[in-house]
Amino acid sequence: MAILLLCATFVFAGQPDKRLYSIAFYNLENLFDTIHDSGKNDAEFLPDGSYRWTTERYECKLKNMAKVLGELSRDRVPQGPALIGVAEVENSRVLTDLVAQPPISNYKFIHYEGPDKRGIDCALLYDPQQFSITASKLVLSTPFQGDTTHLTRGFLIVDGRMAGERVCVIVNHWPSRGGESPVRVHAALQVKALKDSLLTQDKHLKLIIMGDLNDDPMDESLQALGARKYAKKVGKREFYNPWWETLQDKGVGTLLYRGKWNLFDQILISRPLLKAKKGLCYDHNEVFMRDYLIQQDGRYKGSPLRTFGGREWLNGYSDHLPTIIYLRER
Repeated sequence: MAILLLCATFVFAGQPDKRLYSIAFYNLENLFDTIHDSGKNDAEFLPDGSYRWTTERYECKLKNMAKVLGELSRDRVPQGPALIGVAEVENSRVLTDLVAQPPISNYKFIHYEGPDKRGIDCALLYDPQQFSITASKLVLSTPFQGDTTHLTRGFLIVDGRMAGERVCVIVNHWPSRGGESPVRVHAALQVKALKDSLLTQDKHLKLIIMGDLNDDPMDESLQALGARKYAKKVGKREFYNPWWETLQDKGVGTLLYRGKWNLFDQILISRPLLKAKKGLCYDHNEVFMRDYLIQQDGRYKGSPLRTFGGREWLNGYSDHLPTIIYLRER
């Protein structure tokens, strides 16, 4: 009887494992510059806007984001993640400024300007020493029953080579909780169609779906996509969702709302990454949680430390925590 197994991990303490790679996702929470983008509703994040978004505050935000991104997985993978999906970036200008920061100056990025009314997009940062791009595109979403208010931000598909083999990533930011569950199910079904097309072309494709999905792993949208809690129950065109156990069994999430942890920031793993006899294989996952990312006092004690509390500038990071998966080269 065939049994689906995850790669075993054998690492000597204190020694970096050269066969280990990492991939991360982080919602940067409103990474806006101080310049108005024509046609976008970005007035809040201008120097005379309600957030008083000055050059000084923008530069602090860049520094803070780079600090976090520059620390992701470095304790296990010294070179850092090969790929980092990000959400809530305004444009290519902010990404150019971001990857110019010393902690992450080894990264380049893929970004397409999307139709979001506020101007926030997804992007993919990549380390060219670990990942080479072969193709990329932004697939625009369709509205659910004509609802143009609660749109997803488009699906960023990036294809490339990592550790000598093809790896494909789809970066997402699904509609907010301001919309009901069906709008996110609709987003999930669009991603399902994209992944089915990719897997029809290459049934052995090592495909990763990541993003701020605005739903928890056990919610209807993730079931519509075919994301399963247990690796051994993943079908041929389904995905393993390790974050289901992380949230439901361990009580660990990425954002706190009314005293309850949610885990919207997920990285899903296709079946070929679970049962690979050679090449890259899923190893383990982690919510990147550090004391400096958590508010230590006040009304929101215990929550991720944001840039603003209401309209008060806290000089924090994001209302989300980053997530990481680790892949092992067999």
